[in-house]
Amino acid sequence: MIHLTGNQDLITAFVDSIDTFLFDCDGVIWHADVPVDNVIKVLSQLRTMGKRILFVSNNSTKSRRQYLKKFNQLNIEAYTNEIFGSAYAAAYYIKNTLQFPSDKKVYVCGMEGIQEELDSEGIKHCGASDDDENLHNLNEMSTIKDDPGVGAVLFGFDLNINYKKLAKAFTYLYSNKDCHFLATNSDLTFPAGGTVYPGTGALLAALSAPLERKPLILGKPEATMMEVIVDKYHLNRERTCMVGDRLDTDILFGQQGGLKTLLVLTGVTPSVGLEKQSIKAEYVIDSLGNLFK
Repeated sequence: MIHLTGNQDLITAFVDSIDTFLFDCDGVIWHADVPVDNVIKVLSQLRTMGKRILFVSNNSTKSRRQYLKKFNQLNIEAYTNEIFGSAYAAAYYIKNTLQFPSDKKVYVCGMEGIQEELDSEGIKHCGASDDDENLHNLNEMSTIKDDPGVGAVLFGFDLNINYKKLAKAFTYLYSNKDCHFLATNSDLTFPAGGTVYPGTGALLAALSAPLERKPLILGKPEATMMEVIVDKYHLNRERTCMVGDRLDTDILFGQQGGLKTLLVLTGVTPSVGLEKQSIKAEYVIDSLGNLFK
């Protein structure tokens, strides 16, 4: 690991070697609704230098439009085509890689962000908010039956996850082995309010365990998301850097994708014990805001 903090010569050489930066958001660009100190100026400087900026997040609760609204509220320059959340990654993959049949629909365990991105790609879907009201008694379980029109189940973070959604998703996948099983990410924790709570991966276990089947993960650190990003933006991997605060998602994502990696210490990963971690970033800095002073 090369520690960049306070060494402007190393920082200059590092930045000069990069054409495109992929930035995680939570813990790197902002904490909740507060930008990390000096990050706005750093992003502006990178743009001035002609660097390409992309924002890559596993958070499937927001669409690109919703993410852009947050960037605007925080006075951070960003554009829709620079935002690549796992909800959009899923919609892009279903439309362009799976070439999803127009007569099929996607059953969604997830929130508004996923629904909006599926709509943007013209993909029919059901579930999600339509099934927020749970079953009221055991007799209602008999109403859940296979639907041949469901060609994929897409699982994302869902604050309103309930037994009805799990039972429907299970039924579609169990009854039809050709039904695609997809998930926006497998993060075991979800950061919020200065702490972490059970994430998509934890909720997903309730479905994948009884099915004895693992979904195709469309978020970090899986290669599927990287292939989608490289395909869409025609990136030169050798001159692209993944910047994140998590070793097991952001940094592993960059490493497996053949990118340079920069770990920032303003999020999940502490500075203590870095040398003992099995996953090591190529570069480390205490904060993205300290890239330029």
